[in-house]
Order: sequence, then C-alpha cells, then structure tokens
Amino acid sequence: MSKARMSKESLMNVLLAPHVSEKSARISESADHFVFRVRRDATKPEIKAAVELMFEVKVAEVNVVNVEGKTKRFGQRIGRRKGFKKAYVRLAPGQKIESLAGVEV
Repeated sequence: MSKARMSKESLMNVLLAPHVSEKSARISESADHFVFRVRRDATKPEIKAAVELMFEVKVAEVNVVNVEGKTKRFGQRIGRRKGFKKAYVRLAPGQKIESLAGVEV
C-alpha cells in the first residue's frame, strides 16, 4: 500500500506508545534509533509513514519484532500475557525526535 493511499487517521493509530526499557534507552543514546510499540497488523511502510507524519522526521530504516507473551502462573492457574509487536526505527542522519529524547527508564 503506498503512502498516498493510507489515510492520516489510520496512520495515527499505527504507533501505540514508545517502548521504554533498558535496551531501548541504550539504543537511543548510542544511535539515532527509537523503539515503539505498534499495532499487531502494522507493516514496515505503515510504521515508516506514521513516524514521518507524527514527528516530522525522515526515517532511514524500520525493523520489526514480534514479542510473544509469557506464560505465567497466578496461584494454581496458568495464564498467558498478551504478545505485542515493536518497531526499531532508525532516523536519517541529522534527524532527531525531540519529544522522546528525554524519556528515561
């Protein structure tokens, strides 16, 4: 699906939240990478278009990871956490997302 075919409303719903962890903080300090939780059905071109639309930056690369939910015990019952999808977004040289620069673990 091309960028022109995706509506702004649907692109605004692709990114769910920034993914805050020790690994994501270390990655964002050392390089121009940012980590986001995204919808399970989001594709790389949709994620790229959503980041460019919302933060007005140029995206160089998007890598996606499907994280499976863990199996946990709750007393005698066995439950399962929900899985999620996260995207590692690398910005083009010279680009920066100011609103996420100060996010700490």
